[in-house]
Amino acid sequence: MAGAEAGHISGLGAAGNVTGMTETLRAVKSPPPGQVAGRPVVEIVLPIYNEQAALEASVRRVYAFTATALWVPWRITIADNASSDASPAIGRRLAGELSGVRYLRLERKGRGRALRSAWSQSPADVVVYMDVDLSTDLGALVPLIAPLLSGHSAIAIGSRLTRGACVTRGWKREVISRCYNRILRSVLRVRFTDAQCGFKAIRADIAAQLLPLVEDEAWFFDTELLVLAERAGLRIHEIPVDWVDDLDSRVDIVATAAADLRGVVRMRRQLRAPELRRRLAAIGSAPLRPVPMSAAVGRAVLRPLTPAA
Repeated sequence: MAGAEAGHISGLGAAGNVTGMTETLRAVKSPPPGQVAGRPVVEIVLPIYNEQAALEASVRRVYAFTATALWVPWRITIADNASSDASPAIGRRLAGELSGVRYLRLERKGRGRALRSAWSQSPADVVVYMDVDLSTDLGALVPLIAPLLSGHSAIAIGSRLTRGACVTRGWKREVISRCYNRILRSVLRVRFTDAQCGFKAIRADIAAQLLPLVEDEAWFFDTELLVLAERAGLRIHEIPVDWVDDLDSRVDIVATAAADLRGVVRMRRQLRAPELRRRLAAIGSAPLRPVPMSAAVGRAVLRPLTPAA
């Protein structure tokens, strides 16, 4: 693709901008569904473990959305971390039926392990992950990836705890989430608001530098990634999301919270290490540049956006 003029996105973040931005980009000619034109620019990873009930419907829903809303070549990866139900058979069948969908099998559990493997193998410029339950409204995908393609930010995350978010979930998860993020701000001095929302994107060039520094292979993986990115001085862009709790979630909240707290203690100690601080400073010192893309797409992505009234 030909390069586009450099520029930054302004005004991203208000939930009301999601629809307007999506409509703007739909005016740009999109590739046929699943067409990757040699390689994807954006890769969406769905990490799964025993998700036979939800897998097919969720993949087809993401596929249909990307075919109409994304204006750059894309790919969807089902990252299966050791499922023992019918998920492998469903994933392989979907990869065979849908152009632009692939199935990746790992024989060991761990969401972080699945994301590390899928992201490390990806030829895309921007890698995304979303929970297979699709609790986050897909309308947030375009403003999630746009600031990464433009060079505005290194990482983008959905937030359920920032102004403009619309969240439906039980009181127990709400309290635990708010307490955990308050602990992160108090102990690790982070500035981002929501470490745990399963809706994130990162530039692949930044991921290649940060992933070797991330130790966790499970649920603390993305918190650790965000903390390291912020300590490197990288810009983390947050967007408010519409989010509905998955009532069928099989995540052990207490065990996961305990593991996360152990991760916080470990990181507080590790962040004092001079060598880690030196490596993070080197990562943060390089300027971000826009991802090369066609001129028409570049104008749509890079033009300033007016915040919703």
